This record gives sequence, C-alpha cells and structure tokens, in this order.
Amino acid sequence: CLGFPVSIFFIVVNEFCERFSYYGMKAVLTLYFTRFLHWDDNFATAIYHTFVALCYLTPILGAIIADSWLGKFKTILYLSIVYAIGQTVLSVGSISDLTDRNQDGSPDNVAVNIALSMIGLILIALGTGGIKPCVSAFGGDQFEDDQEKQRSTFFSLFYLSINAGSLLSTLITPTLRASQCGIHAKQECYPLAFGVPAILMAVALVVFVIGSKLYKKVKPQGNIILEVSKCVGFAIKNRFRHRSKQFPKREHWLDWASEKYDKQLIAQTKMVLRVLFLYIPLPMFWAVFDQQGSRWTLQATAMDGNFGFHIQPDQMQIVNPILIVIMVPVVDSLVYPLIKKCKLNFTPLKKMTVGMFLGSMAFVAAALVQVQIDKTYPVFPGAGQSQIKLINLGAVPATVHFQPELQTVAVAPNEAIGYLTFETSKLQSLHIISGNANETVTLEKLEKNRYTLPFKWNATEINWDLVFDNITSKPASGQSRVRFINNMAYTVNVTMGDTNFGPLDPLAVSNYSDVPKPYETYTISISAPLTAHCEAVSKTFGYGGAYTISVDGCVNNELDIKYFEDMAPNTVHMAWQIPQYFLLTCAEVLFSVTGLEFSYSQAPSNMKAVLQAGWLLTVAVGNIIVIIVAGVSTIKKQWAEYVLFAALLLVVCIIFAIMASFYTYIDPNEIEAQFRKEEKEEDKKDQDDNEKGAEADSRM
Repeated sequence: CLGFPVSIFFIVVNEFCERFSYYGMKAVLTLYFTRFLHWDDNFATAIYHTFVALCYLTPILGAIIADSWLGKFKTILYLSIVYAIGQTVLSVGSISDLTDRNQDGSPDNVAVNIALSMIGLILIALGTGGIKPCVSAFGGDQFEDDQEKQRSTFFSLFYLSINAGSLLSTLITPTLRASQCGIHAKQECYPLAFGVPAILMAVALVVFVIGSKLYKKVKPQGNIILEVSKCVGFAIKNRFRHRSKQFPKREHWLDWASEKYDKQLIAQTKMVLRVLFLYIPLPMFWAVFDQQGSRWTLQATAMDGNFGFHIQPDQMQIVNPILIVIMVPVVDSLVYPLIKKCKLNFTPLKKMTVGMFLGSMAFVAAALVQVQIDKTYPVFPGAGQSQIKLINLGAVPATVHFQPELQTVAVAPNEAIGYLTFETSKLQSLHIISGNANETVTLEKLEKNRYTLPFKWNATEINWDLVFDNITSKPASGQSRVRFINNMAYTVNVTMGDTNFGPLDPLAVSNYSDVPKPYETYTISISAPLTAHCEAVSKTFGYGGAYTISVDGCVNNELDIKYFEDMAPNTVHMAWQIPQYFLLTCAEVLFSVTGLEFSYSQAPSNMKAVLQAGWLLTVAVGNIIVIIVAGVSTIKKQWAEYVLFAALLLVVCIIFAIMASFYTYIDPNEIEAQFRKEEKEEDKKDQDDNEKGAEADSRM
C-alpha cells in the first residue's frame, strides 16, 4: 500500500493505542495514590518512581527473550496480553464500591484495592517494558533492504504515533478522572480513568493479532547483550586467573577475552564500554526529568488551573509533549544551523552538558514557584497551640476578651475574625460582650486544632457554639470545601447541588464537604416544616479553599446567605509552571535526543541494542535515586528539595563536562571496515598458503 508493507499500518495503530494506554494511566497515577489510596506525598512519589523504574528495567528482559527464544512477534503478543490484564486489574482495583459494605463511598478494606493496584502495576511494567525494545525493531523487520526510504518514513510515523498517543491520553484521562462516578457516593472516577486505557490496550492487542498473517517474522538469532556480557565476564574471570606477575600485561583488560572471543567482538565491546562509561552520571538527569509526573503534578494541585477553561493538575504534563513537537524541528532547522554559522563547535557531548544545566535551572524555577505557593498556605497551629475563629452572626457589634488577659478583639456585625493563635496551656476562657448581654465560654480542654466559635446576640442573651473544624491542611482532593451555619431561629435542612448537609439546628454547623466542580455554581436551598421552599445560587469557589456559609433568612423565596473564608483558594496560577516545563523540554531536546544520536554514532552496527539497554538502565537508576531521596529525606519544605535536586544535577553536569572533555570521537564504520580488510587479507593469505601446499603435494 503506497509502497509500504501493509503490516506496518497495524504496527503503527498498535503503538498509538499502547502509548495512549500507558501515558493515560501514568498521568493520573500520582493523584490516585494521594487521593484514593490516601498515601502521603513522599510515599506516593516513591511508589510512582518504583513503577517507572520497573518499566525501564524490564526492556532488557524483553530484548533477551525476543532475540534468544520467542522472537519479536511472540514476545509482543504474550507480553501485550500480560499488559492488558494488568490494566484491567488496576482499573478494577480502583473501584471504591468493591469493599464498601457500609455504603459510605469509601472502601472498608482498602488493602484489597492496594493489592489489586500493585499487582496491576507490576503486570503493566512487565508488559510495557517487555515490548518497548521489540515493537519498533519488529516494524523495521517488515521492510526489504532496498526500502530504506520507506523504512525511514515508517520510523517518523512510529514516533508521531507515540507523541499523538501521549498527547491525547494526557489530555483525556485527567478529565475522565475528574468526572464523578460511584454506586453509593459520587467521587473522582478512577475506574473510568484507568478503564479507558485498559480498553485501548485491548484494542492494541486485537489490532496486532489481526495483522499476524501479514507480518514478516524473523527467527531469533541470539542476543548481542548476552554475548557482550559473556565477553566482559570471561575477560574479568580470565584476568583474575592470571593475576600473578609471571603473566605479561595486555594492552586492555578486555584483551584477556581473546582466548575465547574474536578480535572484532572485543574491539566492538571496547567501543561500547567507552560510551557506557559516559553514561555513569546520566541517571541524575532522569531523576529530575521524571518528576514531572510526581512532584510537579503534586505542585499543580496547590495552584489555580483556571485558563478561561479549567485545566486539571495532571493535565499540565501535556505541556512537555506539546513543546517537544514544536521545539525539535525548531532546534534542528534554526538553532543548530545558527550556532554552526557562528563557527561554534557544539559537539553532541557539549549539547548534553547544556541540557543537564537547563534541567538544573528547571528545578530552580520550580523552587521559585513553590516559594510563592508556600506563601499562600494557611498557618496551622503548632505544638501546644490552638486557633480560634470568631463569627459574629448578630446584628450588633461584639467585643471578645481572651482570658486571662491574653487578647481583646472587636467583631463587627456579620463579620468574622480569625484564626487567632494561642498557647493552649495559657488559654482558659473567652468573654463575649454584645448588646446588653455578656457570656463566658470555658476553653480548658482545647487540643492542638482549629476551632470556630459562631455567636449571636438575641435581645437578652448571647447564643454560641464552639465547633471543631477538623481541617488540618489544604483539601487533599484539591477541591474546595464548604460547610453551613444555620443563622435562623428554627431547624432547616440545607442542600447544595446534590449534596445534603442535613438538618441544622439554630447556630449548628455542618461538616465540610467537597465542592465537586469548583468553577461551577450550585443551587443552595433550605427546607423546613411549614415554611416555603427557599434557594439561592452559589458563587464559584475555586480550588483549594474552605468556606463557611451562613444561612441568614428567606425573603420572597430568595435565600439570604453570607460567605466566610476559612482558607484562601489556590491563587498562584498554573501558568507559572510553564517556564519550568519549557526549561526541562529544552533540556530534553539537548540531552535525550542528542544522547541517543551520539550513542548510535559511536556504537558498532551490531551493538545498538547494547547501548539502548544501557540508556534505558540510566532512566531506571534515575528513578531509583528519587525513591531514595523521597524515602530518607528529612527536608520539610518542598522548595528545598527542588533546590537539592538542582544542586545535585549541577554538580553531575560539571563532572560530566570533565569526563566528556577527555572523550575522543571515533568512527565505528572505519574500524569495522579495517577489520573486514584485515579479515580479507588473512583469508587471501590462507588461500595462498593452501594453494602452495597443494602445489607442493602435486610435485611429490
């Protein structure tokens, strides 16, 4: 079809569906850990990076299985089945109703959900990692030797399908996650967010199987990674056996493998090891880069995503693939030629060094954004402290004295003061004076928490209620939270949208509830026996805030309400993350794209797979670094952790620059041509010797 083997269209569609499945699931994974499984940020980050590390360790296993035993087709087929099962198990594990016997919307036995989720992620890591080195190579196998142009076009289409799958899934699955679903209680819909990628993986598998009769299937020919490993292992073992001084030294330690392996393999292994030595500092870059899906996503949950339309925190990851699609051609066609015109020797290793520096700067930018976010966080009571918020729901001003003689505050009618912080051990009571009445509230049994004290003067007395706020941080869901105070003289039932806040007695305060869609308005209504239905339209609440709404009265079926802000909503805009994404994407273009190009240019033709395995291994080790830091770090401030990673990458950047300055570029093709020439000369010499021997035999 159009000069291409028909089979490659099945492979491209398969890759699109698989990448959609992987990136869609991965985009919402961190928030699934923190919001559904209720893990803290550090543990969620550690498990996320454990999963990513596993995804980059298993490709080596997949390559060995494909090249040594099953072949690429069967490896892709079998591991895709494992992959699809993993996605399905993860989706089932995210169903809250699975063990929700009391029908409160939360799993009664979260261990079941955790177990299913972990089994699913392990199967996914085996599947996606195992097929990673096989699919592109299997596509390349479909072409004949004279179809070099078509093969090149195929790899462009293949790369396009990867980016298209990544872009669409990162846009769609966070939207599915943010939708509401559930049998007993509506909440974020993780079963749908994981279910759609599972369906796409099943589609990928079906598409791949449909094209099975059209594929050109190359039989396993042995894995070069194993061959190189055996060569290196034999050289080390042989050198150890001949470690005494009576054995003469050899030019290179790998030369000790010459007793078993030919000179060309040894020379090629030397070339590969020179490049792999340069890989040693590279994991630090990936430790920084892969935090887009963990720390940066968590950072976005504390930011304002209102762009006129709403962006979910996990959708901000889409900035990277969008910028990649734009910047790769711009850098290749504009930036590099301009640098060349300026006669600057911008070698591949120098590009990688600059990329590492820009990665470090990206985390400096992230730290600056985090400092601004931290400024918006409310101050919660510390050890031995309590906080009290005063709300005057009456029509006359009030004065409140905190005893013994700690502080006096004036509270205007229908206004609030708070939160006031006190040493719990010193605070004994507070005295309210309003109108012609006064009231003393005993505060001897306060704990380290926030409290709200609504009060109201009613002609002859002051009514009050001390309420435990039960909120110790920004809402974990990222959504705003609201509660209601009944400022009417009789009991009313309050609803907002589909949420029922229950019957509230006079001055009673409801529990906080999440606002499902904080950039939408809701109908607030009250009902009570022998009274007319009364309602009002709420304001929009934004993300990350907490509000108390007082229900003050009803006039002509119009509800009179007043808002008190308990916690400010997120005010730092998500757009401030774009500079750090831009710097990190520039770093990726200079580091990742150039690194692969450099590795392939310096590797022998039959050793590309070894360097690909080494490259993927640096990604895995980078994620392990994040796991270690998240697990053992005692840093309390997130901006300080960003600075730590920036500093570590900067140090590694300097080390890499020094290592790169000693590297000498080679042309593997010339070296291989030299070996072929020597091999021909040896064959010719052997042939001449055989002819001379035959001639001598005939004379005898």
